[in-house]
Amino acid sequence: MSAELLRRARAGDRDAFTALVEPHRGELQAHCYRMLGSLQDAEDALQETLLAAWLGLDGFEGRSSIRTWLYRIATNRCLNLLRSSARRPVSAAPLPVPTPEPTRLGEVPWLQPYPDALLEGLPDQAPGPEARYESREAISLAFVTSVQLLPPNQRAVLLLRDVLGYRAKETAELLGLTEDAVTSALKRARATIDIAHSPDQPSPPPPGAPQERALLDRFVAAFTELDVDALVALMTDDAWVRMPPLPFEYRGTAAVHGFFTAIHAHWRRIDRMVPVRANGQPAWGAYVRDPVTGGLHVREVVVVGLAGDRMCELTRFETTLAPYLGLPRTLD
Repeated sequence: MSAELLRRARAGDRDAFTALVEPHRGELQAHCYRMLGSLQDAEDALQETLLAAWLGLDGFEGRSSIRTWLYRIATNRCLNLLRSSARRPVSAAPLPVPTPEPTRLGEVPWLQPYPDALLEGLPDQAPGPEARYESREAISLAFVTSVQLLPPNQRAVLLLRDVLGYRAKETAELLGLTEDAVTSALKRARATIDIAHSPDQPSPPPPGAPQERALLDRFVAAFTELDVDALVALMTDDAWVRMPPLPFEYRGTAAVHGFFTAIHAHWRRIDRMVPVRANGQPAWGAYVRDPVTGGLHVREVVVVGLAGDRMCELTRFETTLAPYLGLPRTLD
């Protein structure tokens, strides 16, 4: 069937081309997101990949699968974007209140959440035998953030080898590198990501499990009222609070407590938390009531990372990303 679709697509049949590439669209977009850290940039890279595949279909020689050929195009499109100055500009409104000195200034202001809805229905493409990360871990905000700290080639090698499970020879062919260059890049990438990603922390509870529901109920109660002590009590000792595209990051319960205490006096009570999921993690749209109209409008998007029975990460995103998660800007 694929050979017939390929023949028809090469003859200019767009429906045949769609049938050929559509089974891989979701996983390609997730790969572009891991490479770029931005949902919007990933969408752009995916469209460029599909256009390049359509225009270059005569150049597909069949020495690899269509899937691998598409991954080659997608990876190189992302690399071109990373090496250029054409990335989508990042801007952020300043916080309305003075805040304490951050633990550090974040290096990934373009980070965006990835809706779990885009992960549903993906083909069951088991990674190769050399993959080191499970699919759930490899889409988490913590993992994607740490990947963004790698130089472009190391980023590509790590994702192709440790997430998708391609062998060194296959990865070298995909990227136009030598096997020695791939091995060297992978060694350096692993050393960096093992430090940044903290892979030894406890696993999160299964989605929807009673342990997860109980923890999230406590979080929502504390967050809506900004009960600082209750909120911090739910966190691991090394928990992160991040606010991309703002660069401020706070790590550890003392720093997090200081941050939430500083904004407490200016905190508007949240009237509704609408649950969604992003990056395989619990997320919400936080809504506040308009004092004039009485309606609810989204104030922020919040994604939390869990480790065992605690929260290890709280990431706040701006309202412009709410529609990507299926969150309306206003509620009655």
